[in-house]
Amino acid sequence: MMQCDKIYLDNAATTKISDEVFDVMLPYFKDFYGNPSSIYSSGRQASIAIRDARSQCAGAINAEPSEIYFTSGGSESDNWAIYSTAYSMLEKGKNHIVTSAFEHHAVLNTLKFLEKKGFRITYLPVYRGGIVKAADLKAAITENTALVTIMYVNNEIGTIQPIKEIGALCRERGVVFHTDAVQAAPHLYIDVKKDNIDLMSVSGHKLHAPKGVGLLYCRNGVKLTPMVRGGGQERGSRAGTENTAGIVALAEAMVNAEKNKKDVYSRHLKLSEYIIEEMMKMGGVSFNGDIEKRVPSIMNFSFDDIEGESLLLQLDLKGIAAGSGSACTSGNSEPSHVLRALGLSCDAARRSLRISMSRYTTYNEINIFLTELSEIIKRLRELRL
Repeated sequence: MMQCDKIYLDNAATTKISDEVFDVMLPYFKDFYGNPSSIYSSGRQASIAIRDARSQCAGAINAEPSEIYFTSGGSESDNWAIYSTAYSMLEKGKNHIVTSAFEHHAVLNTLKFLEKKGFRITYLPVYRGGIVKAADLKAAITENTALVTIMYVNNEIGTIQPIKEIGALCRERGVVFHTDAVQAAPHLYIDVKKDNIDLMSVSGHKLHAPKGVGLLYCRNGVKLTPMVRGGGQERGSRAGTENTAGIVALAEAMVNAEKNKKDVYSRHLKLSEYIIEEMMKMGGVSFNGDIEKRVPSIMNFSFDDIEGESLLLQLDLKGIAAGSGSACTSGNSEPSHVLRALGLSCDAARRSLRISMSRYTTYNEINIFLTELSEIIKRLRELRL
């Protein structure tokens, strides 16, 4: 068996399942494994568990249970929200969609497909700080705008977008607003009503639930067209036998995240400030994004003279896992589109390192990481001389 990473600092890519989540899942693998659509006892038990999970997930974001639809994860939720809105609004003669230049590829690649089908897409700039400006959005919306889709928290640099302001603007103009909240759900308190959110994506494996489960929030009154047809699951909107264990796990993870957010956020903020301070001492290091309007758990740095891939490989040899961008683009030689959207050159974008923490990250782990990174940087720079 391969040895696991001793220190894991790539939690924006995925997180480990928490003990609490693991424990609540087990009965639905071994005991209550019946089909939730059946009428015998184990099936009824599974159905009740899904009903309760729906209420728990709704409560975590101030939604109604009838507004929660379980999916396989963030990518499916993004696709479903965008396709459904795009084609339903096309019936009303609206074919314009507004997004940002640094969305997750689950959004960008979906929009590229729609662009080929005749939809017009406006990509808002994010500037060096990595924040979408509401004024740019206001100028971009037209009478033909069907949808605005702007992520809540960027997955590579952690910047928090002005979601409440964007949502209010969309509601005022009668435009459907979708946000990918995959990176926000683990760290921020979300209120879909106050934020005027119509559609929102959440993924389980970013908040200590397993991979393969997520949800789409769809405000009552917003049309949701099925993408998967078959049986009558999810109130006829998403066919397929429900992933009971995963759904129960997602609910438990969201409830736990709500309980721990204040303490975890505070601890991450102190750790983040310490990391940034120590990183700057290494010289030739720059911070990417907005230093204040961000979740402290995600940090992105560029190095003047060292490629990010070299750093990742050297850290891996020391048992430390970090990231260089979105895990969904692993193996892609192209530089990060997020960093390019900030105005970084291709070379600077390739010389980046992303560090992302979870509730389990400790001060001791951070100190070991910083010590090893400093030695690696020193060694790699000496090799260049």
